[in-house]
Amino acid sequence: MNTVEGTREYLLKYNIKPSLQRMAIMDYLMVHRVHPTADEIYNALYPTMPTLSKTTIYNTMKLFTEQGAVKALLIDEKNVRFDFDTSSHAHFMCLGCGCVYDLPIENQEAIQLEGVGELIITEIHLYYKGYCKSFTNLTYFLQAPCIYSQQISTVSKSALK
Repeated sequence: MNTVEGTREYLLKYNIKPSLQRMAIMDYLMVHRVHPTADEIYNALYPTMPTLSKTTIYNTMKLFTEQGAVKALLIDEKNVRFDFDTSSHAHFMCLGCGCVYDLPIENQEAIQLEGVGELIITEIHLYYKGYCKSFTNLTYFLQAPCIYSQQISTVSKSALK
């Protein structure tokens, strides 16, 4: 879907007017599934779009989030990160290198809360923190830090101990 037309259609699906800058930002998110911050998006796009401003990035990410085209992740205390994958899944952040990984959720029904009275739950965020395999293997880490695009296969009780 990472064609210009695919990006345009994706934005229209979420009632977002596809400007050149919005399309460039969305295309970046579609291609780079690394849960980037607004500053990382800016730094990646600015060399090819010198008229791009940080304000445009922040306003665009706010619009994308409000329209449901991306999710804002608050896993990092210092930065908001953005996820193109809006499906229901958890996230893991390595405390050593800062990489954020997608974690599929097994048995999502078990997570649902019961007996919350008159509360209406509209969102659930599952964040895990620890150290990734690349970081714990210091020799490997010094040679090649975390592979951003790596996907964790499953979340199981044994993996969370």
